[in-house]
Amino acid sequence: MGRRLGEFTADNTKCMLKVNGVRLIDRMLEQLGSLELSRIVIVTGYEGAKLQSYLTKKYPSRSLVFVENPVYDKTNNIYSLWLARGYMAEEATLLLESDLIFEDAVLYSAVHNDYKDCALVSKYESWMDGTVVRIDDDNNILNFITKKGFNYADVDSYYKTVNIYKFSKDFIVNHYLPFLEAYIRVLGENEYYEQVLRVITLIDGSGIKALPITGMHWYEIDDVQDLRIAETIFAEPEARLEKIQHSYGGYWRYPGLLDFCYLVNPYFPRRRMIEEMKANFEPLLRDYPSGMGVNSLLAAKYFSLRHDYVVVGNGAAELIKSLMGYLTGKVGILYPTFEEYPNRLASDRIVPFVSENDDFSYTADDLIDWYDEHPVENLLVVNPENPSGNLIDRVGLDRLISWAEAKGIRLIIDESFIDFADEAASLTLLRNEVLLSHPTLCVMKSISTSYGVPGLRLGVLASGDCSLIEYMRKDVGIWNINSFAEFYLQIYGKYEKDYERSCDKFREERAIFFDELSAIPYLKVYPSQANYFLCEVTGGKTAHELTLRLLTDHNILIKDCTAKKGFTHGRQYIRIAIRDRHDNHRLTEALKAY
Repeated sequence: MGRRLGEFTADNTKCMLKVNGVRLIDRMLEQLGSLELSRIVIVTGYEGAKLQSYLTKKYPSRSLVFVENPVYDKTNNIYSLWLARGYMAEEATLLLESDLIFEDAVLYSAVHNDYKDCALVSKYESWMDGTVVRIDDDNNILNFITKKGFNYADVDSYYKTVNIYKFSKDFIVNHYLPFLEAYIRVLGENEYYEQVLRVITLIDGSGIKALPITGMHWYEIDDVQDLRIAETIFAEPEARLEKIQHSYGGYWRYPGLLDFCYLVNPYFPRRRMIEEMKANFEPLLRDYPSGMGVNSLLAAKYFSLRHDYVVVGNGAAELIKSLMGYLTGKVGILYPTFEEYPNRLASDRIVPFVSENDDFSYTADDLIDWYDEHPVENLLVVNPENPSGNLIDRVGLDRLISWAEAKGIRLIIDESFIDFADEAASLTLLRNEVLLSHPTLCVMKSISTSYGVPGLRLGVLASGDCSLIEYMRKDVGIWNINSFAEFYLQIYGKYEKDYERSCDKFREERAIFFDELSAIPYLKVYPSQANYFLCEVTGGKTAHELTLRLLTDHNILIKDCTAKKGFTHGRQYIRIAIRDRHDNHRLTEALKAY
């Protein structure tokens, strides 16, 4: 009935749902049409007459047989299958759920394998729901585990049933149907047919095999979110890329996608910190977080700052929105940049600076010279810059701060990536003495990116301008930080040395990855002091072409920067996040093949 799909199934059964313009049942029948089948038996229930009318008109020459379950709203699929038992008993049978979407290779695997009786399974991932199995090294199914028996501590050993089965006539007649009949008589008709397989596995030993299809694309559609994800997974390459780019994260829902687009620290937090957060999961879930006052204290402790200098945000993005709303007058912005800042401003308030250097580098003196000639009330500098990775050193920062103060300019330094710089300790401006001495200075820092916890959504803004801090604390919600983020701030001090070591390890990996990327003949890699590389795509290739190819052939996502403001002359640019050794090597191998 598809209740969770709302309007999409208000007057039609689930298999009539359209995914990218094609109904699930049409897609499945086309795929089944490539097999040598004697007939297709369709068990109908909710809105069954519409389904039957639609299919008989569209496929007049197909061998379609319809079996109606008139009490679909009082029974479950165990009874629907029981109604079709006569057809099952006659031949070897493929059994499929109609709310599935899958690539052709899945169906090919179901038919062309050496097992007489098998269930298709896929290594369990977080997006999956429903019955799972355990299997041995020979792909024997040891047991079926229902939702009630599911244990999250055991997920590494679980395989999800895909709800596609191949049964021999012998198994159907001598094993499955007898158990199916007995199960219905004893436990009723409102059950799932997988329960029968579970019983057979436990007491009959009939040898049902598992056929892993991990790596192949399939999805089960139960709700609107499932529909959106299925439309993305099974879209044509160009449309798939666009849909993924416009989801802005949540990539755990896309099986096997390797994300080189969003920026994180691959080496922090360490396992022990994660385990401490897991151990406190229930109270954090059930209890309200503290308000802004307490969380600002925690953020101040995190960076050893005065409490009245700090406002904590639900990610830096929340603070950027609040800060941009506070500013008056013109704002100097350096391009190319992190576009969340200029997107919060009217275009006529922006005074752009675009570096004329081939590598998009600039110095403090370049900015001073430009904005002496093009006056502004506020100046934003992302240091290191995103996406170029350009860095202004400490001497330059001090000169820029003094110049801005003398000019009455509010200087905003976003140092979200500063901890990855080689001289990070000397570059950070998150120091009480700096903020006290320069009250027109604002320092933004994303905790999400540099500390590897983007799911917590944490950021801070610090300034000696206490009136600004007071305004922003009132502007954002009093409970803008959830309990998990608050707890992370609370316990971070115990793991600070781990963080420092993670940054050291990261710098080593950045140097290795730079050399590997530089060996790709069609990439010009710009040096970076951040956790990403800006690369020019050369040799007649386009950034879009490369981005599309990597996603389509390797399920790897990179950032196409060509359309960003500040890139001119028709040149092609990508940004590549720096991940750990395993992932980085996988990307370079994919790039070499192109």
